[in-house]
Amino acid sequence: MGFNCGIVGLPNVGKSALFNALTATQAAEAAKYPFSTREPNVGRVAVPDERLDVCARLAKSAKIVPTQLEFVDIAGLVRGASKGQGLGNQFLGHLREVDAIAHILRCFEDDNIVHVEGSVDPIRDAETVETELMLADLDSLERRTAAAHKRARGGDREAKAQLAVIEPVLAGLQRGVPARRTPLDADQQHDLKLLQLLSAKPVLYIANVDEAAAATGNALSRRVADYAAAQGAASVVIAAAIEAELAVLADPAERREFLAALGLAETGLDRVIRAGYGLLDLITFLTAGPKESRAWTITRGTRAPQAAGTIHSDFEKGFIRAETIAYADFVACGGEQGAKDAGRMRLEGADYVVQDGDVMHFRFNV
Repeated sequence: MGFNCGIVGLPNVGKSALFNALTATQAAEAAKYPFSTREPNVGRVAVPDERLDVCARLAKSAKIVPTQLEFVDIAGLVRGASKGQGLGNQFLGHLREVDAIAHILRCFEDDNIVHVEGSVDPIRDAETVETELMLADLDSLERRTAAAHKRARGGDREAKAQLAVIEPVLAGLQRGVPARRTPLDADQQHDLKLLQLLSAKPVLYIANVDEAAAATGNALSRRVADYAAAQGAASVVIAAAIEAELAVLADPAERREFLAALGLAETGLDRVIRAGYGLLDLITFLTAGPKESRAWTITRGTRAPQAAGTIHSDFEKGFIRAETIAYADFVACGGEQGAKDAGRMRLEGADYVVQDGDVMHFRFNV
């Protein structure tokens, strides 16, 4: 699994339509009224990676297994969700389980689809959702603080460390600053994740435009880009209608022709994946052999034993070494044997930090 991304937004912004298009399914009911999504729909898509295809060809692999991105389509949020309005409780509960938030913002006009707020304003919509997430976090932290203070007075070191994170985050939330923007050191960032705060999750803003603006964006999507930059977040422009048309084109050549006619170099899904990987600081390493070539997703900075553990826990427990070939060397040498013959295969130990595109084979003993 690459990572999972919760698709959120106000009702009628194109959230479920985009989920359907991105995952090439009709699992979500894309109805033109609020709360058409009541339970989270989950869809997985393969992450495109040309390197994997090249490795499979050189290794004469019988099977190719890409890494995957999981989308979770979560019920539309309305004002007061943090207090249980609409489907607020389910919304917030499902959102705690995802790695990142893909916030869909409506950047198109359509008289046939009524906006829940009565007008199209993506920045107002973004602030509405952010406010509800912060209010939910405020409630959560205020309840935890009293208990943590009591334990800290009793000498509990864990509680003291927890308060060192809670107090600055709580102060920021009270000023309207989401948890992810509170300055914390590396250890505190780890503790922050354990709190499962909604406003601590990284956010990707997706400006959903009409077909005419798919290649260039529009005034509304440019406002979203500026807003995202000010928040230290990422943003992409996507047209759900175009993604829906692409989803039914099985022939790669037809897809390329369709995109070219619209002035697009790649699909919206590709842009979302790339932005998501950057948002979570993810990289890919590869394994290649006669049976299969497979892509694996890890966080940048992961060491060899932990990377091995993404394949199987035994690989990490009994890690001995990693036979490693840089992707460029793997290609230049015509595959694994050529890289070995040319002295381009390296034996890396437990301290090795895996690099993006590394082709690896793990030695272990359990």
